[in-house]
Amino acid sequence: MDRLRVAFIGTGRISDLHALAYLDDERADIVAVCDRSLELAQMRGRRWGVAEERIFSDYQAMLALPDIDLVEILLPHHLHYQATLDAVAAGKHVSVQKPMALSVAQADEMVAAAAGAGVIFKVYENFIFYPPAQRAKALIDSGEIGDPLTIRIKSNSGISPTEWDVPNSARAWRFNSEECGGGPLVFDDGHHKFALGWHFMGMAEEVHAWIGSTEIEPGLHLDAPAIVSWKFPGNRYGSLEAVYSPDLVLDTQHYAQDDRVEITGSKGVIWVTRGHGKMMDVPPVILYKDRRTRTFSDMPVGWEHSFINSTRQFIDAYFAGEPPQLTGADGREVLRFALAAQESARLGRAVKL
Repeated sequence: MDRLRVAFIGTGRISDLHALAYLDDERADIVAVCDRSLELAQMRGRRWGVAEERIFSDYQAMLALPDIDLVEILLPHHLHYQATLDAVAAGKHVSVQKPMALSVAQADEMVAAAAGAGVIFKVYENFIFYPPAQRAKALIDSGEIGDPLTIRIKSNSGISPTEWDVPNSARAWRFNSEECGGGPLVFDDGHHKFALGWHFMGMAEEVHAWIGSTEIEPGLHLDAPAIVSWKFPGNRYGSLEAVYSPDLVLDTQHYAQDDRVEITGSKGVIWVTRGHGKMMDVPPVILYKDRRTRTFSDMPVGWEHSFINSTRQFIDAYFAGEPPQLTGADGREVLRFALAAQESARLGRAVKL
């Protein structure tokens, strides 16, 4: 095939970012869309140039189309498992939003089903494709800070007059642990941070988490403040700190949140100073070693570029016949991070992986 034909299951707010690279790449076409809200599917489909007869509210009807190569699954977490199995059974390649499932057992089934059907299975992760994070990884891989010893991730949530307008119906499920799998910050958004930890340091061998609770609206609680600590093989460590500050005003075009990453090595330190937004007016990547500070600003810093790069990597891998990042097996490992944090907080002790 000289073109990758893509269909979307779920056309909510995040789908705009998933669509960017497909719409811009001459090797790909968005050929069908589906959402349980036909009106929402029609809005996105028309914007992306999808023919009316290929806009659905029933994904099983869409999966019956023979000319779909890849399905992007953008549904609440508890629906990932079945939708993935159905798409794989229909012979479609799958890219499923993170986290891939609510349990390791579900993840194992999904990976096995994709392997049995001979289709590509990607777990969609974008933070490791954020240009400043990519630059930090390249600098570390070239030996600039020596051997990475620790990673520290700080995630600030607050408010913003310029943040996305997300309908209540699209956010309510994130506060339902049976549908989300955990809380909005440590389990849902935390997947990005666990992916960064895995990406830079490898798989942890022990996790210890303290996850608090803050009521932001009557009946709605955020899983913050929270601290998750990781122990990696080889006497290396990491931590995630997630904080919600109700009066902290952030500069963002997406979620009212910003992130910072600090990686300390045997001979230097590197910082990624932003994520969703722009909390600090400093260069996006800062490197210190040998009594000298170097800064790097020659890269895009909009959060949307992490999605563009993630999708583009998949398109490149598809045509090169190579595995994508993250594979289903990789996504399973990151899911283990997230689930271990939930278990540790529940048990009040460290959990070995």
